[in-house]
Amino acid sequence: MSTPDPLADLLQSYTPSLAAICDNISTDDAGFSNCTHPIAKYFLPWWQQSIFYAMFLVMFLVAAGGNIIVIWIVLAHKGMRTVTNYFLVNLAIADVLISIFNVPFHFTYMLYQNWFFGLEYCKFAFFIAQCTISASVLTFMAIAIDRYIAIIHPLRPRLTGRIILTIIAGIWLLSLLIALPNLLYATTYDAPNRSICYLKWPDTVMDKASQQDLAYSIVVMILNYFLPMLTLFGTYARIGWELWCSKAIGEAVPMQAERVKSKRKVVKMMMAVVIIFAVCWLPTHVYFILENIYQKVHHWTYIQQVYLIIYWLAMSNSMYNPIIYCLMNARFRQGFLRFFRWCPCRTCRQSHTLLVMAHGFYSTRMSLGSERGNGSLLHTTVESLDEHLSTPSASMYRMNPMSTKTRASNYYHNRDL
Repeated sequence: MSTPDPLADLLQSYTPSLAAICDNISTDDAGFSNCTHPIAKYFLPWWQQSIFYAMFLVMFLVAAGGNIIVIWIVLAHKGMRTVTNYFLVNLAIADVLISIFNVPFHFTYMLYQNWFFGLEYCKFAFFIAQCTISASVLTFMAIAIDRYIAIIHPLRPRLTGRIILTIIAGIWLLSLLIALPNLLYATTYDAPNRSICYLKWPDTVMDKASQQDLAYSIVVMILNYFLPMLTLFGTYARIGWELWCSKAIGEAVPMQAERVKSKRKVVKMMMAVVIIFAVCWLPTHVYFILENIYQKVHHWTYIQQVYLIIYWLAMSNSMYNPIIYCLMNARFRQGFLRFFRWCPCRTCRQSHTLLVMAHGFYSTRMSLGSERGNGSLLHTTVESLDEHLSTPSASMYRMNPMSTKTRASNYYHNRDL
């Protein structure tokens, strides 16, 4: 009996022992068992299937569509090409990949208890799921380190474009290595009337737990969840203390107050993203721990529904990030309004009209940032400004954008967000 890792267990949607889905089993020469009478209880009623279809369809459309729009917002607008936003693009790419190439296929597998897509895609589906999840977690850590350096050590030089691309390439290379066992050991087994996609490790035998699978599962759980979460919460706790609890030396000026306020908004947004990731994936890891302690969990009456709900919650993490960006960041909100300017509804038309009226300020800010060429002022003018700033100084800068240009030299040395 193979003990799958938390992600594999959810994606397989079959119980580790074929006894859970068969009335009669017999072991073949390959060390696996033949299933002769599938149990009908694993076929959900039509109304439950309809609910799950609706849940996964909404999640798929929002996750894939929303993250594609995020990629377009950053890459199509020079003013959005900042250090943090490049990492957000990398995160969006990972979410798009898992949403398109994994979710529909494994949802179908979990719902019908039958793998329709062949051996090659079984390997690819396992591989792309683990790879993109690892890439997402490592991207979270890269963003946290960048924020930490920018806020705690503001005098250190910022990351250049070449360094950013190198870090992103390293993230994907490490993710590929973590996910490689899924590509090597994922396989299919053709039982009567169904096909099963699962991880078959070299030490996999019937009615005996795979120690290699268990070891890999523990390593993945530590690398992809517990260790990153401890690091991220510790990093953002230190950043939060610096922004909310420490006091600046000397007399506070309006511009300095606005910069601190802007940094707080960006940190709040990233903390929200990390917290939602932690919440979405926590049930997956709780289930993994539970099934290793109490293996009869696979025989619970409503275990298939539990599988589907936990899997939906984990995969739904991909659809929350674009929503968070839109709600908590003015520039992304403007980008979404630009993308949906074709929408005929009254609210969209009014929002697009206001956006067009503000376009002059947006362009001036971008051109101002591009004059420096070192990236720091660009990062400041794009990410630190929010459309809801309320202090008189911020309002003055918005109403008279050219006046900002004359003041730019006074804060070139300031650190960006």
